[in-house]
Amino acid sequence: MGKIIISENVTLDGVIQDPTGEEGTGRGSWFTWIGDRDREEWAKVEYEEALGAEALLMGRRTYAYFLGRGWASRTGEWADRLRRLPKYVVSSTASESGGWGATKVVAIEEVAKLKEEVSGEIVVYGSGQLVRDLIERDLADELRLMIYPFVLGAGERLFPETSGVRPLRLTGARAVGDTLALLTYARG
Repeated sequence: MGKIIISENVTLDGVIQDPTGEEGTGRGSWFTWIGDRDREEWAKVEYEEALGAEALLMGRRTYAYFLGRGWASRTGEWADRLRRLPKYVVSSTASESGGWGATKVVAIEEVAKLKEEVSGEIVVYGSGQLVRDLIERDLADELRLMIYPFVLGAGERLFPETSGVRPLRLTGARAVGDTLALLTYARG
């Protein structure tokens, strides 16, 4: 049985919105505020995670973001690994996908079945709305939060209101580079 792993870049105050500044929120670009060593160490962690994945699960907008940034044609070990992984795009509006290896559009209602069909880690990048739906439906098995040392004070949060308490337990904590922290939580 597969495990859904949510992998998010998040500020200290829980903001996931506009990490690269492309949304024009006025508080974006926080991903770019880290130093070179932090960025290099972050990339190593992300590559390790990709090596451990059996599939990627994304929302429609995040999938389009990756395509728009050229991941389908990038070179290098990390890009090659992501290209080879099967990708599942959760969408209620898209009917086709393509352009980045083996990709299939699924409905949120199909994710529980996907967990039964895939052995190993199903990694979710970005995909704020999808992440909230997975947590609300108790489908997320683990959260890997890369914490950025910034308090933005505004922006879309990873965890807005939920229908109830979601207990988690800390299973890992490590420094990444000079200023980042990777916190890993499993379902309680």
